[in-house]
Amino acid sequence: QAQMVETGGGLVQAGGSLRLSCAVSGLDFSSRAMGWFRQASGKGREFVGVISLGGASITYGDSVKGRFTISRDNAKSTLYLQMNSLNSEDTAVYYCAAPMSIWSMPGNSESEYYYWGQGTRVTVSS
Repeated sequence: QAQMVETGGGLVQAGGSLRLSCAVSGLDFSSRAMGWFRQASGKGREFVGVISLGGASITYGDSVKGRFTISRDNAKSTLYLQMNSLNSEDTAVYYCAAPMSIWSMPGNSESEYYYWGQGTRVTVSS
């Protein structure tokens, strides 16, 4: 059974940094691209970024470009999101996500992802 567990969320001051992790089990992690999404209170889910199965190709959402970095460790079946220069608009629940099919490269639509973690909350105080 697939399980994806995000950790690392919390409260941080504006301008600060956080690193989120997503530990994956029950899935062929190294054969799947992986994505990050976020959802602020009262809003829809927003694409943060996606990383190819080998990590060579990464696409970011416009709102996080230049501030966030996605990486992965296939040996540990873990996905990471390094978030720098945080501001209040980054306050949200952050989710990792994986497509149903291996070898595929999903885009920025949540409908392209099948497996989801439970989310970890990030709150940025100004």
